[in-house]
Amino acid sequence: MKKIAVVILNWNGTELLRQFLPSVIEFSTEAEIYVADNASTDDSVTVVQKEFPAIKIIQNTGNFGYAKGYNEALKQVEEPYYALVNSDIEVTKNWLAPIIALFENQPNTAIIQPKLLDYKRKDYFEYAGAAGGFLDKFGYPYCRGRIFDTLEKDLGQYNTETEVFWATGACFFIRKEVFRKLNGFDDDFFAHQEEIDLCWRAFNLGFTAKYCPSSIVYHVGGATLNEANPKKTYLNFRNSLLMLTKNLPKGTLLKRIFFRLCLDGLAGIQFILQGKFKHTWAIIEAHFGFYKRLPQYLKKRGNVQKHQYYHSKSIVWSYFIMKRKKFTDLEKRFTTN
Repeated sequence: MKKIAVVILNWNGTELLRQFLPSVIEFSTEAEIYVADNASTDDSVTVVQKEFPAIKIIQNTGNFGYAKGYNEALKQVEEPYYALVNSDIEVTKNWLAPIIALFENQPNTAIIQPKLLDYKRKDYFEYAGAAGGFLDKFGYPYCRGRIFDTLEKDLGQYNTETEVFWATGACFFIRKEVFRKLNGFDDDFFAHQEEIDLCWRAFNLGFTAKYCPSSIVYHVGGATLNEANPKKTYLNFRNSLLMLTKNLPKGTLLKRIFFRLCLDGLAGIQFILQGKFKHTWAIIEAHFGFYKRLPQYLKKRGNVQKHQYYHSKSIVWSYFIMKRKKFTDLEKRFTTN
């Protein structure tokens, strides 16, 4: 058995598989490669069987989204390390070796992400995860190399291995034993922010997430659900509230949820001013979806919630009011103590 499994979740992605599987095959000789298919209605499975016969296929019984799709597929994958890779990722030479070395040499490192660059502008960081992710105290995610819509050019400024709070689901490495200990992703998220929730739960149990700059991949981004789609807005806003409910420390839960709801309202007003009325309605629907699930999610809270989960107090204030557009401009507050 090989040490690492590269698992690519697919739904109706024939052309993406044809475009990006060759790089995965060429540069992943250390890995067993799987395509986990979410009941595609196109010819994805047939194409993989005929054109990439060395790849193992796992066929899910429905379109379960990212969270449940991976949960179901990974029940059948026994390699000790998982690489969960979007179908719109181009990998590079030697992308796996430094990841395996980190896992082998750092027993408490449970989750790793590589340097994520933009496939279309390869000298810029990519939105989905850039050089590793953090949260502010109200649960807004941002990255080294990307805050809101500001993307930095890769000038080597984030070429140091470092601890991060969350790793991008676009290319997400995790130990099998930790994934199973955490019962995988939260199925109810369907897609978006489930990887942040998983990282937060791992953090609460004392595990560490790392950014590995010597592993480099390129991400197209938005290939399955782009930023203009109100469904993406709905999932991001709803899932963020659900994640906060599960993971915030007890003493701060109600206050921070309240402030977050207010900030979401301001985001809705901003969408109205931009003429994006469907996105405002998506936020309203997200809030109702959150209220409906609130009792269930209060029961999902773990036994331990650490207080020092955030890197900055308010990324909204820092970015929009103080005009701090780069990660290096932020005051460092994140600690694992």
